[in-house]
Amino acid sequence: MKLLLVFFAILIYDQVVNGYRILGVFPLHGKSHWVMQEELMKGLAKRGHQVDVVTHFPLKKPIPNYTDISIAGSLPLVVNNISASEISGFGSFSMAHLAYMAGTQTCQLLNHPKLRELIKNPPQDPPYDVIITELFVAPCYLAFGRHLKIPMVGTVACAFHDWLSEMSGNPLNLAYIPGLFSTYDQHMNFKERLLNVLLSNFISAQIHYYTNEQLEYVKKYFGIDVPFITDLYYDISLYLVNSHHSLHGIRPMTTNVIEVGGLHLKDDDPPSPEVQKWLDESKDGVIYFTFGSMVRIETFPKELIEQFYTSFKKIAPVRVLMKVAKKEDLLPGLPENVMTQSWFPQISVLKHKNIRAFITHGGGMGTQEAIYCGVPMIGIPLFGDQHINIQNYVNKKVAISLQSINDVTEEKLTSALNKILKDPFYRENAQKLSKLFLDRPVTALNTSIFWVEYVAKYGNVLQSPAIKLYWWQRHLLDVYAFILAVIVTALCIVLYVLRKLKNLLFGSSVCAKKDSAAIRSKKNK
Repeated sequence: MKLLLVFFAILIYDQVVNGYRILGVFPLHGKSHWVMQEELMKGLAKRGHQVDVVTHFPLKKPIPNYTDISIAGSLPLVVNNISASEISGFGSFSMAHLAYMAGTQTCQLLNHPKLRELIKNPPQDPPYDVIITELFVAPCYLAFGRHLKIPMVGTVACAFHDWLSEMSGNPLNLAYIPGLFSTYDQHMNFKERLLNVLLSNFISAQIHYYTNEQLEYVKKYFGIDVPFITDLYYDISLYLVNSHHSLHGIRPMTTNVIEVGGLHLKDDDPPSPEVQKWLDESKDGVIYFTFGSMVRIETFPKELIEQFYTSFKKIAPVRVLMKVAKKEDLLPGLPENVMTQSWFPQISVLKHKNIRAFITHGGGMGTQEAIYCGVPMIGIPLFGDQHINIQNYVNKKVAISLQSINDVTEEKLTSALNKILKDPFYRENAQKLSKLFLDRPVTALNTSIFWVEYVAKYGNVLQSPAIKLYWWQRHLLDVYAFILAVIVTALCIVLYVLRKLKNLLFGSSVCAKKDSAAIRSKKNK
């Protein structure tokens, strides 16, 4: 027993001695993005590292080694507060609007007292060893790495952004890699490849153009002068990307771009006794329906809600679990086979043996959870990357898409539900994809922790040397131009020599003929 206690004491001591002090900076106020970052920072704290986390979502239950630097209340949280009318306004969404909402407004938080104090008086007892921040459209926060002169880790909550490829030196071959906002698969015809190239480059150029305005915040709060905001990307030592080859296709990745798709996945608390009983007794199956953490289903038009109700009645005795933020605002007439709650432990629900399908808006985290549990989907995308996410799963034959919320009718929804419920094809494909997604030597969380520790220990050793080359050097255009110039020059020299040889070999006879012809013409005169 004493030996066992000594062993555990050594383990704890080793964690404390070798632990790093890590700063997590996550100023984006989207809950769906935060779930990935939260699991990473909690995992690092449980590993024995001391983590300080700038967040809008302080922990409800504190854990050892984890300190919140809370900026809650500085921006309105987008949790259960997006209505149907607001979604309709997202139809005119642009890169400029995205860069302002998730970029410029986020950079303005650098004026928050806690962030200003962190910049002016970073802790020295001990100092930070590494910084982790999310990469989206607020590169102003990358200035923390240069300011503190320590390695920086960037997390990406979806597939690798097109505009990060050039910044990281990661190869982006648009012949078979669909752009982030493309619905194509990896087998594109000429037209699709052309549009893929144009769209990807256009969006990347827009993102860099609009985020370059953030230089004023970098100068104002950090006192750092850089000619372009993109220069700050070169300080990133490691990228942790929420993707996986089974979901996002085969892509070349440089050494410092690590796929950790599903990092946030973990078993939830069990459902409430009421929900558990409802699920257990649903022998004919259950459909789980939610539009995620932000959107309020109950705010949609009466006509649409009635379409849902009619469709759900038709599939009875199959039951439906529907997430509704405020049940009192829901249209009367809820069918008897439908249960509503303001929140469900999503993974626990999706894992239940009686769940048959998942009606979803197509959020990145929620769709990964469905694949994790092997549940087929019916997609009703609302905005952003949700159309692309759903189409990706349609291409993999694990989902049926209703295209958009404006295309939903009772007939289409009932048809999709019956296909999923009666044809085992979709469920079998979802379970096969789940196995592909989960079969790995190490969990996504442990993979992330290993590489964060690696960077903290060895510094900036994983970066691709490609980031030090101009774009035309990376694509070898200067080399190809030189080779072409050599070939053209050599051909010119060969032609010149051949012309000279021809004159030497045939020039005298030609001249003789011309001279004799001239003499004859004189005699005739």
